[in-house]
Amino acid sequence: MTTPATAEVKDRILSALVYILPLIYALPFGISLLKQIPFLGLIYLPLSPLISLYYSLPFGGLIIFFVLFFAVVRNERVNRFIRFNTLQAILIDIALILCSLILQFLGQILVDNSLFILTLNNTIFLGTLTACIFGIIQSGRGLYPEIPAISEAVYSQLPW
Repeated sequence: MTTPATAEVKDRILSALVYILPLIYALPFGISLLKQIPFLGLIYLPLSPLISLYYSLPFGGLIIFFVLFFAVVRNERVNRFIRFNTLQAILIDIALILCSLILQFLGQILVDNSLFILTLNNTIFLGTLTACIFGIIQSGRGLYPEIPAISEAVYSQLPW
């Protein structure tokens, strides 16, 4: 459903900004890749103050999650375009949390720096990076970003 949204410029900007949350949470997955390809680190350079704030607050991610969920997603007065993108960013973040738990379990079974674990980390990081950049660009254009499986879950939670 990539129909143009009836969103004003401020709504488009706010919708694009929520994708910063999964970008920040995906950073630990990409540490080894960022060391090998420093050019990718330029994406995170403008986010460095937010990254330090996010990781310095205890339970910062959980607090941001609940604020976004209850103040934006469940608030009927907020534009649906913003609610859609916020919920999609939250679901990407939840998927990253699940990936983190799976990798912690696999890290106990396998060697932490094995090729398999590094490949999974790089894949998760690049997938999240791609999904977030796609979400930011589509939101800026005023289109609903269609990310397979995640967008379907969002549509089921935010019926027309």
